Amino acid sequence: MGKIIVIEGLDGSGKATQTKLLYEHLIKKGYNTRRLSFPDYNSPSSSLVKMYLNGEFGTAPDDVNGYAAAVFYAADRCASFMRDWREDYNKGVYILCDRYVSSNAVYQMTKVRKEEWEGYLAWLEQLEYERLGVPRPDIVIYLDVPTEISQRLISERYGGDDNKKDIHERNLSYLADCGRAAAYAAKKCGWHIISCVRDGRLRNIEDISAEIIKTLEKRLGI
Repeated sequence: MGKIIVIEGLDGSGKATQTKLLYEHLIKKGYNTRRLSFPDYNSPSSSLVKMYLNGEFGTAPDDVNGYAAAVFYAADRCASFMRDWREDYNKGVYILCDRYVSSNAVYQMTKVRKEEWEGYLAWLEQLEYERLGVPRPDIVIYLDVPTEISQRLISERYGGDDNKKDIHERNLSYLADCGRAAAYAAKKCGWHIISCVRDGRLRNIEDISAEIIKTLEKRLGI
């Protein structure tokens, strides 16, 4: 089997940038690697996710409960695995993911009461890994960026046009809750947390990338 390496974080945390840099590093080192991003917006399997994020089921994240929304994302992930990268993974290809099952823990667990979080994580793992059969990751690296900084980066991405934000990105209190859910999930599930801010300022891209690479060398020997 291959290895699954996940770069996780809130919107605006730099996941796409760090995934790209890590992909280039692994290719340079000679590892057969594929880079994926979830949801798979180019596939019909993401239709329910797109409808949800566009506000077609309600304009607030809580309008779709944490179990239903998780199923939208899980189905997309399962379809991607079965149709697109299962064979590569079985042949030993490294699968580098911008988001994965961990995103359901970050974004959907916050919709249930905190005393139910442990049970929610157990349900989520059973749903995706055991029932749907997507492979468990070898490592999840969580990019920790305070909400106020990630929001600024999102606004810069959209040129200041808040109308381009989805129902997650425009809801500051919800994203703050997601940050707390991520901290809980990281501790429970053994994610590796990388703080992307130092002395109140965002660390430079190369510095964060170097820490990610060092983490993989230590944890996975690659």
